[in-house]
Amino acid sequence: MSLRPPVSYLENATGKSPINVLEYELMAERADSLGRAGQRAEAALLKLKEASDADREDLLDQAAREVYALFIQREICGLRNSREVIARYGIPGAVIVRLGVTRKKPETES
Repeated sequence: MSLRPPVSYLENATGKSPINVLEYELMAERADSLGRAGQRAEAALLKLKEASDADREDLLDQAAREVYALFIQREICGLRNSREVIARYGIPGAVIVRLGVTRKKPETES
């Protein structure tokens, strides 16, 4: 017994199958998301660069979260090498050592 794919999966008049169109849309969304993650990381790193000593800890945490999100989005897109991103964005070592670290908020007394 042989099976055929549903007619809706076969190529249409444009020569593209619906699956290819879906793959194209997914790739476009991944690329767009990667661009947005890069912009957020760049903005957080710029704030950190211009920060005073009083705000530095919070901005280090924020920059680390945004850079970590960028690295994760790059991996989703199949880009594994982070060295070029570190060099391109000028990510300081203080941010890199905090990647993936989450701080617990202090418990308030009731």
